[in-house]
Amino acid sequence: MALIVQKYGGSSVADTDSIKRVAKRIIDTKKKGNDVAVVVSAMGDTTDDLIDQALDIDSQPPEREMDMLMTAGERISMSLLAMAIHAQGARAHSFTGQQAGFLTDARYGAAHIRAVKPKRVAEVLAEGDVAIVAGFQGINAKGDPTTLGRGGSDTSAVALAVALEADVCEIYTDVDGIFTADPRIVPTARRIPAISYEAILEMAACGSKVLALRCVEYAERFNMPLHVRSSFSHRPGTLVLPDGVDPRSIPNLQ
Repeated sequence: MALIVQKYGGSSVADTDSIKRVAKRIIDTKKKGNDVAVVVSAMGDTTDDLIDQALDIDSQPPEREMDMLMTAGERISMSLLAMAIHAQGARAHSFTGQQAGFLTDARYGAAHIRAVKPKRVAEVLAEGDVAIVAGFQGINAKGDPTTLGRGGSDTSAVALAVALEADVCEIYTDVDGIFTADPRIVPTARRIPAISYEAILEMAACGSKVLALRCVEYAERFNMPLHVRSSFSHRPGTLVLPDGVDPRSIPNLQ
């Protein structure tokens, strides 16, 4: 049995049909004998829509209020995903970043994680249920919600995986892993089966949008294996591994 943290981006939970498909995938992972914690982004363009609405009201909205607003998107997707899992006959509990124990500094809009204390998440996993956490968010020392900036949900997922001592952190996107170029633009781009932290950090620094720089840095610091794959297929994706780790040791490769 393995403990797997799965992260689903906005395109993977863009509508209710997508959420139902993701719920089935999570349940299938559970049926293989794994414990599963999930981190979700906001649905589709929800975050952009919220920003547009805020700017339509105030061209310079207060940073605190923007973070209060921005955390709403992930709360919607986490609760709908928990409902979808329940509707398919399994049990799940959703948690905000605060409830999941994400403690950050006081910076609004680009907060840094100071600690993750996932007591309630661990309790749910111990009961054999799925734990779903809103990505991209935490709480500062004042008790105010904060957001983590670009790629924040990826960072949330890696931080949760580290705190739970998970076996792997799976990052689900709309492409089948990491490629030599964007396959949506370059048809001849080749999938990279496995890659080092150093190489993926160079790609991120050069503008690659598959994984955020901070997410990979966090994974490298704690030697957390990453598995980048598509939520729309069951292809093997790309492994981002510490030196010396055998790819065959990573669970849920199929």
